[in-house]
Amino acid sequence: MRQPKLIDYILLVILALIWSSAFFNIKIATESFGPVTIAFLRVFFGSIPVLLLCFYKKIRVEAFSKDWYWFAIIGFVNLVLPFFLIAYGVKSVQSNLAAILMSTTPLSSTVLGHFYTKNEKFNALKTFGILIGFAGIIYLFSDDILINDNNFISALLILLGSTCYVVGGVLTLKISKKKNENVTGSILIWAVLILLPLVYFFEKPWNSVPSIESTISVVYLGMVSTGAAWLLRFKILKNNGLIFQSQVSYLIPIFGTILSYIFLKEIITPKVLISLLAVIIGIYFVKKANDKKIKFLFIKNKT
Repeated sequence: MRQPKLIDYILLVILALIWSSAFFNIKIATESFGPVTIAFLRVFFGSIPVLLLCFYKKIRVEAFSKDWYWFAIIGFVNLVLPFFLIAYGVKSVQSNLAAILMSTTPLSSTVLGHFYTKNEKFNALKTFGILIGFAGIIYLFSDDILINDNNFISALLILLGSTCYVVGGVLTLKISKKKNENVTGSILIWAVLILLPLVYFFEKPWNSVPSIESTISVVYLGMVSTGAAWLLRFKILKNNGLIFQSQVSYLIPIFGTILSYIFLKEIITPKVLISLLAVIIGIYFVKKANDKKIKFLFIKNKT
């Protein structure tokens, strides 16, 4: 790993923009496609650049190896469920709210890590960050202008989608010794296989003609927000490590809110801004505690 250069910060901002842009594109895609179809097309198109990279780098994709069931389970929990839940929720919730709700992943992962891992226990800094972050989310749910009886469940489902990423991350520890590209390609393959029959039985998108805007958005979600984003993430991880790459968490809710306003003219209420600030502060304190832990372990291993 190297010390971050200007190009590394540019790549980090690009990654944040790509992931942030997913939310308003999901909103556009829901105008023509159902949530199962959006999830399927996203993993289908997303698998193309990842599998091409594996082929180019001669990385074996072990989707059907003896560990196939782990890839299948992680593909379901880490891709199928959250992609479906987000697409279902965004249909009746503003995409900027989805960006803020999904940004709670670092907070949720800290809570889960406390109970299911040995080295990720709570400390004062983590606890403070978690309380501030989730207080922001509770405050966001009190915004009657944007969250009401008609879409309250949808907002909760998006929050559940965020939790799925956390559970998927814990499950990935079972195959942590395998290459990132192999794991990503394998879980994408299984996500496609799981979603294909669901699309056929529940939505049958070929029976209607989608709009050009929705079609462009769903292809973008797959090729760029899923496939290309993972390739860029691999590059950043390789060059600069996990601590540097994890800083993208601060940018996603900010960019997501800005992009939703630019492209969809979505309302930004004072409660949205306060909640956004609280979540970012919460993530900051949680990551500060985690970064200290990682640095300590790194120094300890070198001595």
